[in-house]
Amino acid sequence: MNALRRAERRAAPKPARIPLGDRSMYPSIEGLPSAWVERWSHLVAAGARVLDVACGSGRHVRWFAGRGALVTALDRDAAALEPLRGVADDIIVADIEHGPWPLAGRRFAAVLCTNYLWRPVLPAIVDAVDAGGVLLYETFAVGNASVGRPSNPDFLLRPGELLAAAHGLRVVAYEDGFIDAPARFVQRIAAVREGAPPDAAAPPRYAL
Repeated sequence: MNALRRAERRAAPKPARIPLGDRSMYPSIEGLPSAWVERWSHLVAAGARVLDVACGSGRHVRWFAGRGALVTALDRDAAALEPLRGVADDIIVADIEHGPWPLAGRRFAAVLCTNYLWRPVLPAIVDAVDAGGVLLYETFAVGNASVGRPSNPDFLLRPGELLAAAHGLRVVAYEDGFIDAPARFVQRIAAVREGAPPDAAAPPRYAL
């Protein structure tokens, strides 16, 4: 019976896995990219210029660099950014909560931000999305205080707040709810700044 079970396990098809490229780029399993970012990365063309706001240790810098993107890594923690030299195309050390937005006038084919909220810079983050570009944003939402941190409402998105912030962009996907393992309340969005009005005969197809 044991031999039969082992044979069945060997014959069973393995579950499909999203390719992560060179896994040596990721310091630990905890550093793997967000499932939301993975899901919507196909909206970002290979070789695109990408901005990662409040990138921290750079899990998404590594993810997009591994897909051929030219990534600008932005964070206030110089020590966290140091290992990204040679991975990121550009590194910017800046405290965007106490200083000016360091990328005024610059636009990117994709702008992403995860697990970070500082409301005064939300307009600048959205404005950094170039025509035809993509916004990928995911962070904690109201309700998270019931399960852990962050619990300060200053760092929790209110219902519909991310949708309002992305006004003017074409929303491809939006979620506002609860996720287990680890337990957290989140809002997340994937949105595109469309350029010229779409051709009714050949509208853009944003694969879901």
